[in-house]
Amino acid sequence: MTDPNQPIEPEVTADAAHPEAEEQVVEAEVVDEAAADAAPESATPADGATAPGEGEATGDAEVHPDTARADKLRDDYLRLQAEYVNYKRRVDRDLPVHKERAVHDLLESLLPVLDEIHLAEQHGDLPEGSPFRAIADKLEQVLAKQGLERVGVKGEAFDPNVHEALMHGAWDASDPELPSDATATTVVTVLQPGYRAGERVLRAARVAVADPQ
Repeated sequence: MTDPNQPIEPEVTADAAHPEAEEQVVEAEVVDEAAADAAPESATPADGATAPGEGEATGDAEVHPDTARADKLRDDYLRLQAEYVNYKRRVDRDLPVHKERAVHDLLESLLPVLDEIHLAEQHGDLPEGSPFRAIADKLEQVLAKQGLERVGVKGEAFDPNVHEALMHGAWDASDPELPSDATATTVVTVLQPGYRAGERVLRAARVAVADPQ
């Protein structure tokens, strides 16, 4: 039995029995807190440093408005220049064609005047030395310089490209204007002369034809 007069010793707790464990726990907590505080700082990039690819993306995205406008104006200028070069090339290529067509249209509009002159010649209304005969000759000379040529002559072989046969008659062997050695269909009468300008037939000659016997 315990002597009631003996002093009671204080109880020893687990903390008191092992003071080193408490110190280790406190030190661990301090180290963990220090590591936690240091970790974000080490993950943060240094001043002036950028993540890989960040600087390039920012440089591509940030284009000065004046630079973009200058590039657009240059592209527009190059496009307009190419269109103008193509247009000028087409104009230079088609200019002779348009000029020739304009001349042919003018000559074709004068054909009725030439028909009247031709009829006046047949009826003897334009005698040699008369003023009207001189005017008619000068007009025909000017038109000849522009390439106008009369087609359709009695005695020539029929050509469907320049002749329009309106009649088919009998061959007159006694006519001195008809060739004696003809072997193909021949023009025996010119009812209305035709005209040609260069390779273009403005109007076919209206004729009467006959086959040689």
